[in-house]
Amino acid sequence: MNQRQSENLARLLAPRQVAFIGGDEALFASRQCAESGFTGNIWGVNPRRKHFGDSPCFASVADLPVAPDAVFLAVPRQVVPDVVEQLDVIGAGGIVCYTAGFGELGGEGLALEQALVEASGDMALAGPNVFGMLNYVTGAHLWPFSHGGERVENGPAIISQSGMLSSYLLTNRRSLRFSYVIGAGNQSVLGVEDYLEGLADNPAVTGFGLYLETLRDVPGFANAVNRALARNVPVVVLKVGQSELASRTTVTHTGSLAGSDVLYQALFDRLGVARVSNPSLLLETLQMLTAAGGPAGPALAAFTCSGGDVAMLADCGEAQGIVFHQPDQKTEQALRQWLPEIATVSNPLDYTTPLWGQEQVLEKVFTAALDGKHDAALLVQDYPPPGLDADRPLYQADTRAFIHATQAAGVPAAVCSSLPENLDSETQGLLIAQGIAPLQGISEAVTAIAAAVPFGRARRTCQDGVPSFVPRLAAADETTLKTLDEWEGKRLLVKHDVPVPEGRIVSASTAAEKAADIGFPVALKLAGDQTLHKTEAGALRLNLNSKEEVTRAAAEILASASNYLGNPAKDCFLVEQMVTNSITELLVGVQNEPQFGLALTLASGGTLVEVLADSRTLLLPVDQQDIRGALLSLKLAPLLAGYRNRPAADIDALVDAISAIANLAQALGSRLGELDINPLMAMPRGCVAVDALIRLCPD
Repeated sequence: MNQRQSENLARLLAPRQVAFIGGDEALFASRQCAESGFTGNIWGVNPRRKHFGDSPCFASVADLPVAPDAVFLAVPRQVVPDVVEQLDVIGAGGIVCYTAGFGELGGEGLALEQALVEASGDMALAGPNVFGMLNYVTGAHLWPFSHGGERVENGPAIISQSGMLSSYLLTNRRSLRFSYVIGAGNQSVLGVEDYLEGLADNPAVTGFGLYLETLRDVPGFANAVNRALARNVPVVVLKVGQSELASRTTVTHTGSLAGSDVLYQALFDRLGVARVSNPSLLLETLQMLTAAGGPAGPALAAFTCSGGDVAMLADCGEAQGIVFHQPDQKTEQALRQWLPEIATVSNPLDYTTPLWGQEQVLEKVFTAALDGKHDAALLVQDYPPPGLDADRPLYQADTRAFIHATQAAGVPAAVCSSLPENLDSETQGLLIAQGIAPLQGISEAVTAIAAAVPFGRARRTCQDGVPSFVPRLAAADETTLKTLDEWEGKRLLVKHDVPVPEGRIVSASTAAEKAADIGFPVALKLAGDQTLHKTEAGALRLNLNSKEEVTRAAAEILASASNYLGNPAKDCFLVEQMVTNSITELLVGVQNEPQFGLALTLASGGTLVEVLADSRTLLLPVDQQDIRGALLSLKLAPLLAGYRNRPAADIDALVDAISAIANLAQALGSRLGELDINPLMAMPRGCVAVDALIRLCPD
């Protein structure tokens, strides 16, 4: 989005005049705009009408009194480019193009969409093939269907690549009232990141809910998210679609692990974007973040008056990575003063029915339990429906005690019902007014709290003054990429302080003598660029303990590799010192992804790397703390720590080596296609890169 388009998007989002061009859809949309209380000018454009409801109608675009800031366009697709060009000539601001039948059809539709793009000039074009845009702040609705929203001073904005989903969200019963609802349609000019940028500094927007299939401009998205984060405005994404990366990434193991969805997740983690899996969780997580804020970590204190709820909370929490810190001795003693004898001191805590409605005592219980170890708090309560009000004061007393205790503790807090429907709108409104998130359903609430943690962490990082992250794109020229042989690759690693085994380049006739010089045991591999994955080609032998074994292994490798290649393999080998005291194997890879920049993947390594699929991907640059955290998040982390009395790995050495690999990748920049070290052997002292595959563009 260029500067002029940005200025015109601002006009579209806060218009003074709105024109509706077309027939019945445009007429209906204009009536909704008028009925919403929009105070600007509303005009129709249709040669067969004199009026659009109570608004004047003009025969053509040229007849409009002034250039409109916003236009709703619903005319036959064949004439859309011509009408858009007329709007550009008079200086219109932005267009919501409801008309469909463009690129989504392929063929002729693609050509028509290209003509539309050319005709739009620097106008802000939403669509085509888009439901529209709802503006609940000013009432400037550009939407041809009924909707369930109402005017607001502020609220979260919905930006969706699915028109129907945005329509469904409008009728939610979760006390969420939106400021804007924007459909992206075909994104022929403006994409999701552009709308996010246009609203990132808008004081009426308290959060963003995105339905996302793909991003066109990842750095632009990152910039907009960072601006929102600086205002304490969260972004929640329902991301769908797990497409594979281009075929170039399948050369390495890293490419099979770091698919595009993994890269999106790495981006979201780095930016503090909350990711969810369905529309209900999109709403629940938005509610949590906009009403209560983001937890700085996964430690949750949960309270209920039911043992069944305790079990459900524990199960849901474990599945979502929530941590329930158990009360220490001091906290347990404090709780024992107030809890009935039948209560079990634990977290989640069932405070039992004898305390139900005992506001003063419960406030002391909640205060004692919130002992400073928790990042968030949750109270489970199923309010009775209207008409069953006899017990309502008891529920309200528990809630007041919870509100006072959590406000004093300064932690984000939520009240949830075990059944989604058991939290009425009046109670939701009262909770929101107190900064407490009303959530519906135990599973949904716990999942939403877990999803909100990345934003809470990012917000704390932002407040600490840590520079914001924006991907640095430096795509390699794929047509010139060359795969370094293992010897060349390891020389490059050594130059950048990555440890590798002692080795020599040899022929079959000299392999035995050179192996003896290095010292047994040794590994023998076919060298050069003949095979990328040596195990599959039979081009590798390990734990060779004598000259005779080395000579025999060289002959076997030549025969096996020749059969695999379909032609005689070159008599060129790499003989290396064997690593004999490893604790476990890691994969460390970097791929240069044109959309995301350099991505570092850490994983359980070895021959079963894809089968195990134990990996974490980080977008570069990263610091050593990020690397250490990613390592310790892997399933193999217990092995690194010393599993069942086995020696622990030298984690500091691993972090140093991985940091050196990341620095090498950044130094290579656009020259690097991909880099794959598998395995990086973790040892009690130090570590060593045993195998390396690197693809580079020439200097």
